[in-house]
Amino acid sequence: MVNVFAVIILSTILIEFLLDIISNQLNLKSLNNSVPEEFKGIYDEETYSKSQRYTKVQTQFGYITGSFNLLLVLTFWFAGGFNWLDVWVRDFGFAELVNGLLYIGILIIAKSIISLPFSIYSTFVIEERFGFNKTTPKTFVLDLVKGLLLSLVLGIPILAAVLAFFMYTGPLAWLYAWAAVTVFILVLQYVAPTWIMPLFNKFTPLEEGELKSEIENYTQRVDFSLTGLFVIDGSKRSSKSNAFFTGFGKNKRVALYDTLIENHTVSELVAVLAHEIGHYKKKHIIKRMVISIAHTAVLFFLLSIFLNEQGLFEAFYVESMSVYAGLIFFSMLYSPIEMILSIFMQISSRKHEYEADAYAVETTGNPEDMISTLKKLSKDNLSNLTPHPFYVFLNYSHPPVLQRIEAIRKIEL
Repeated sequence: MVNVFAVIILSTILIEFLLDIISNQLNLKSLNNSVPEEFKGIYDEETYSKSQRYTKVQTQFGYITGSFNLLLVLTFWFAGGFNWLDVWVRDFGFAELVNGLLYIGILIIAKSIISLPFSIYSTFVIEERFGFNKTTPKTFVLDLVKGLLLSLVLGIPILAAVLAFFMYTGPLAWLYAWAAVTVFILVLQYVAPTWIMPLFNKFTPLEEGELKSEIENYTQRVDFSLTGLFVIDGSKRSSKSNAFFTGFGKNKRVALYDTLIENHTVSELVAVLAHEIGHYKKKHIIKRMVISIAHTAVLFFLLSIFLNEQGLFEAFYVESMSVYAGLIFFSMLYSPIEMILSIFMQISSRKHEYEADAYAVETTGNPEDMISTLKKLSKDNLSNLTPHPFYVFLNYSHPPVLQRIEAIRKIEL
């Protein structure tokens, strides 16, 4: 008898893999040997060729990692690995909650260990080859250790709470779990800038000078109170440039990568800051958080429905039903919905980027600063200037840079 759950999950895994291959192939075919007119004078022929090689190498590496992960998941699934691990964990004789933490923890740790060689190759071979990598082996190892400890400190309590709710609190378990995770997300969002991010990077207050003065003048003009303006040592790991806004309430802060400051003029950096403030002023951060919280509610509600479906466990050849295994299997069953939602989230994110660009241009009054910033960032990060629309549709959280520039040029001041 055909197991419907197995068919849905297997079909989704294969469809996602196929879509990834198709979109990547189309993306490679859209590479153009000629530098786009907009970028002449920014990219020379050598740099442009390098950016295309970077796209090709990253795509080929993605094929390898994607194929390996697919083969690994299917082998573990159809060899009865999920049931074998469940039996092994149960043999220790611990309580059900401890079994759940062990079961999920072992799967996560195993996946991390298996993916480690790929991460090492990506950092120390590919990124090194194209001049991006600044990470030392010591920093790489320390990041792994810190990430592991952080996962233990933060991950175990919230996972234990979710499992406990579904094990012991009855029909309203999904509601309790949703409330707990929502509080966790909000607290994490608040404390991350001051407690967590500094574990990985050094945040140095921006020193007095022209840049700080211009930024303070701008924030006063747009009535934006900034708790902290920091320089982050991004060059510690990569030569790529970035900036980000994080936190909320009285804990808002903007971080500019040192590589960004090094490669851009004061007016361009103000434009970058204006873009980040635009996300706040347009309530993009709140909207994303509300959507995330609502999504979590739907996720837990559906989980409560499917958690006791015998067929879901039979699809993975697991003999004993449990909350912890059901959580893993449901996440795989939910993947078609997740895939569709992610596409809509990408569309929304690209719309937000256009709006933040517009806000930056309108409040600084100089579109050329934003345009020159985008051009420099594209060059410094070896961005693909001509991505295929289908690849953008599936994968891009930001619009392609040429489309952003085109939109900026249409803004009337």
